[in-house]
Amino acid sequence: MDIFISNLGASFGIHHLMLFISSAVIFILTPGIDTVFVLNRTLQNGRMAGILSALGVATGVLVHTLFATLGLASILAKSATAFMVIKYLGAVYLIYLGIMAIKNALNAKNYQINADTSPKSTKNAYLMGLLTNVLNPKVALFFLAFFPQFIQKEQLASATPYLFLGGLYSLFSAIWLVLLAVIGAMFIGYLQSVKARRSMDGISGTAFIGLGVKLGFAQQ
Repeated sequence: MDIFISNLGASFGIHHLMLFISSAVIFILTPGIDTVFVLNRTLQNGRMAGILSALGVATGVLVHTLFATLGLASILAKSATAFMVIKYLGAVYLIYLGIMAIKNALNAKNYQINADTSPKSTKNAYLMGLLTNVLNPKVALFFLAFFPQFIQKEQLASATPYLFLGGLYSLFSAIWLVLLAVIGAMFIGYLQSVKARRSMDGISGTAFIGLGVKLGFAQQ
């Protein structure tokens, strides 16, 4: 298997592909903005919304991969202005999500036991997942720093290895986050009680605001 994976990586201009896979899995499994967002959407709007939000996040990974491939991530790394604009947009968006979650927690008496599974809510879940990922410039810079370590020196100027690694990272992210949505949906019956929902919204809202503030003060 190791030989097969090594040969597969070499065909795309990549070395140490197994190390990339294991590292990517560790990064993806580490709880962060994406994890909190997907679980929150699942509990708010049901399993399908959670799955779509997970796919939105995974799509965002592909967008960042294209940024890296086209050199835009390099621009973010070198341009303080570009980095600051994207950073603050992302920070404001996360803080907004946090405020809305806390607002829901404070108005827990208005909760509905049945999740909002309307087409509008599920569509918004995908778009919100996409924005949550795309508006985080740290992801673009992470890819810019992470991917080249696994690309053969003579292939650094080629788009192929970046797209391959980004595709793998997006796939792994989608699998894990969709699994989280499915597992979270199994507990909706309990977690949609007023007490549980209030606690979840309060925790996720605080987490979003904290992550937004952290992103806002992040150094380039």
